[in-house]
Amino acid sequence: MLQDKDRIFTNLYGQDDWRLAGARRRGVWDGTKGMMALGRDALTDIVKDSDLRGRGGAGFPTGLKWSFMPKESGGRPSYLVVNADESEPGTCKDREILRYDPHRLLEGCLVAGFAMGASACYIYIRGEFYAESGHVQQAIDEAYEAGLIGKNACGSGYDYDIYLHRGAGAYICGEETALLESLEGKKGQPRLKPPFPAAVGLYGCPTTVNNVETIAVVPEILRRGVDWWKSIGRPKNTGTKIFCISGHVNQPCNVEEELGIPLKDLVEKHAGGVRGGWDNLLAVIPGGSSTPVLPKSICDSVLMDFDSLKEAQTGLGTAGVIVMDKSTDIIYAIARLSHFYMHESCGQCTPCREGTGWLWRVMQRMVRGNAHVDEIDTLYQVTKEIEGHTICAHGDAAAWPVQGLIRHFRPEMERRILEYREAAHRSAA
Repeated sequence: MLQDKDRIFTNLYGQDDWRLAGARRRGVWDGTKGMMALGRDALTDIVKDSDLRGRGGAGFPTGLKWSFMPKESGGRPSYLVVNADESEPGTCKDREILRYDPHRLLEGCLVAGFAMGASACYIYIRGEFYAESGHVQQAIDEAYEAGLIGKNACGSGYDYDIYLHRGAGAYICGEETALLESLEGKKGQPRLKPPFPAAVGLYGCPTTVNNVETIAVVPEILRRGVDWWKSIGRPKNTGTKIFCISGHVNQPCNVEEELGIPLKDLVEKHAGGVRGGWDNLLAVIPGGSSTPVLPKSICDSVLMDFDSLKEAQTGLGTAGVIVMDKSTDIIYAIARLSHFYMHESCGQCTPCREGTGWLWRVMQRMVRGNAHVDEIDTLYQVTKEIEGHTICAHGDAAAWPVQGLIRHFRPEMERRILEYREAAHRSAA
């Protein structure tokens, strides 16, 4: 369990002032100039040493990602882009940072941008986050007025601008290269890689795209030290994480906890437990809708970090924990997700454009039981034809929920098919 003294997001529930005065009381913008005085290479090395992994879903080492930015840009500007297009079903962590702690994010934007030699930062925020975008823009205005960003940011001699850009409601723009396309005013469609954004990103210039939570924790790691950060969690799974717990729990909530907390402890100590008790649990989606579902037998002991969940054939993702009790029609629940991924496909890649529609149509039949048992194997085979065969990970995200269903709930799918066939046989007789 994370102790209160180790919490970073101390205004996660909006109980304090989110503006500059309140942020400063909570320690934000404290010693920022001194952090920048360490220099680009030192800052990147500290983040590398901390083992901070991206909080947006992939869990890629943050410091390593920063190090891909060129040391000399050849006269081109470089950019930091913050991905605030939080559209993964079951996930609402970044929203609380944007709404109640925007200055913590802005401080991280300055320090991270300086570390990678960026001249400006763009915060790409989900279009539906109307109130949140207002808070972020007010915080940007306050930071400019106080001399914290802009010309000679924090008195460091470094010029740094931060811009807010509102998206238009497309899930695919959460993918970093589709986000860059949208930011340039084009249709949000993923780019082929290579070239990677660190070489050719926004406006053809070196760019790093990071998640809101990833950037927001960086100044606190620098303030408190790498040893403090690595004392929380497990090796290669260090630090704190905001978990979003929803579904069939008594008290749905967002909570900052240590990486590696047992899933059962997370649900029972922070979300009031499963509705009807832990024994009434059917399944949990552990990391947002794209991560494969886990049955209760695994949920009893699994740890909530990147590597433990990978071993369980799922992922931490965004840490959007969706709890389902035994009243859930698990096949229907996954079919709903199949419809979402079909609807949100950009249509650029054939396996995703055609495959997601095919998955949804077959899943509709599976919900009714109007299928043959051998079609379950065909369904799984098609998910494998989609997974790993598209430009971005949207195809994978569409395939994984169905794979998790078949992996752990195949008997329920077979039972429903058998019941449908028996009912059809009786009506024919």
